[in-house]
Amino acid sequence: MGFSWNVTNSEEEHQLRKQYHRGCLGYSKVIGAKYFNLDSSDPVTGNLSPVDEDGHGTHTSSTAAGSPVKGASLYGIAKGTARGGVPTARIAMYKVCWDSGCNDMDLLAAFDDAIADGVDVISVSIGGPSMDFFDDPIAIGAFHAMKNGILTSCSGGNDGPSTSTVQNVAPWIMTIAATGIDREFRTVATLGNGKEFSGIAINTFAPKKKMYPLTSGDLAANNSGDSYGNASACDYGTLSSDKVKGRIVYCLGNSGQDDTIKELGGAGTIMALDEKTDTAYTTLVPGTFVLNNVEFDLYINSTKNPLAVIQKTTTTKIPAPFIASFSSRGPQHINPNILKPDIAAPGLNILAAYSKLVTITGEPGDNRYDVFNIISGTSMACPHACRSCCLRQVLSTQNGHLLQSTTRIKIEDVDIELASGSGQINPVRAVHPGLVYDISMDSYISFLCKAGYNGTSIGLLIGDKKNFNCNSIVPAQGIDGLNYPTMHTQLSTANSSISAIFYRTVTNVGYEHSAYKAKVTSPKGLSVEVIPDTLNFSGVHEKQSFKVVLKGDTIQGGTHLSALLEWNDSNHTVRSPILVFRSAE
Repeated sequence: MGFSWNVTNSEEEHQLRKQYHRGCLGYSKVIGAKYFNLDSSDPVTGNLSPVDEDGHGTHTSSTAAGSPVKGASLYGIAKGTARGGVPTARIAMYKVCWDSGCNDMDLLAAFDDAIADGVDVISVSIGGPSMDFFDDPIAIGAFHAMKNGILTSCSGGNDGPSTSTVQNVAPWIMTIAATGIDREFRTVATLGNGKEFSGIAINTFAPKKKMYPLTSGDLAANNSGDSYGNASACDYGTLSSDKVKGRIVYCLGNSGQDDTIKELGGAGTIMALDEKTDTAYTTLVPGTFVLNNVEFDLYINSTKNPLAVIQKTTTTKIPAPFIASFSSRGPQHINPNILKPDIAAPGLNILAAYSKLVTITGEPGDNRYDVFNIISGTSMACPHACRSCCLRQVLSTQNGHLLQSTTRIKIEDVDIELASGSGQINPVRAVHPGLVYDISMDSYISFLCKAGYNGTSIGLLIGDKKNFNCNSIVPAQGIDGLNYPTMHTQLSTANSSISAIFYRTVTNVGYEHSAYKAKVTSPKGLSVEVIPDTLNFSGVHEKQSFKVVLKGDTIQGGTHLSALLEWNDSNHTVRSPILVFRSAE
């Protein structure tokens, strides 16, 4: 990770620099940085160093453990105090991704070094299509981390809202979905007739004039007949620079029109979307994304000299949390009985530190550099979740205890459990969860045996020189074979009836003498029985076991049924979502 500070006479930036260096360098915030480029058959060219040349690593690491910085903002937008989840934590950086991608060899080497370096938590904001555990370098590396008492948190992917897109699905990984916070970035476009249209965007430019000439892609077309594309969408090569220069251009869709308008000397762009968006992208020129509205075309085509102005972005308060539209959804198909993602954390429009070796958009035509940036993705959610792991390091031993200390997401969509797993991360509740679901390495091995993996593969994974004999351990129980905090099963066909048993063991980390009573909330068509329905503890770290029996007919009128098991002792509420999924086929 690297930062480049330009010499400036700005007192405000001078103070920001002082705060950053005092918080990060004076107290050794970054205590290690390594890069990996081990594949001699595919050598990386350019700057072979741990320096962050695209801002992603700086943003995610400062989100996890950045020191407090007052007056942080992106060109004055979202101004306030920025701080990481655990400002007292220290950071070791391991750079494994380059312009060509992320090499498996480098990923595994980085895991090995992080384990050897003695880190407490590993945050991996990297992903790809889900694959078999033994072919997935992140799953393999995370297993070795788990074996050494280190929790790995991974981003769940940005391919939502489509289902079955979740990534990093190994059960020993904490897979994170992205939610929105209670702040939205609004950018207003005002027409010459006084009408205002508010859109979602990050526009760092303040207007220099009250109004600018306004045109549309259709009217700005070059009409040469030699170009391919849609002029109304302002596709590259379809517009005339003479008709664009100095004007704000109204374009249909979202296909990078701001780059085209900037190249042609335009004063800005208003981009019309067919569907509402929640993600605020930073535009290269003054710009905003609004819902498609006939009033734009009517005004432009009925006015002799149409005018418009695009204001600088402001922030507004909105209800939260909610699942970000881009956040990948389950169910996963590598193991159909493990619910992924596990939990959700803030990942939409997140302000955090950034590298000044790259522009804030990453585009070569941009000339804006800043020490902070606003970015969206499950990459941003992943380090947020690490906060809870660091606040309660006892939870980072063998996996998943944080899943019971979440809060239900109030603003729900139809696929809320597929999108958020157990719900929104709650760092305060994670400190005193009451009950936890311990999972040992032996439990994971038993799970792999039940899933049908052979002894050779398991032996290689756990580091044995010989094949592992699955008959040498206690067979895994239940349909999923693991002491997972959530309970999930996928029906084999659309006409299958529901029949599943889950065996669970919880450990008391609350009060010495406590009694927990089970409460089940389930929909019509799904029977949920908890046996026993009361757990009595007489000591801390005492374990109690129970089973959950699901029964029901075929699922009608949808793809899934969801229920909720809550254990209550008057001081703690321990939540376990239950989800039964069937394919639409």
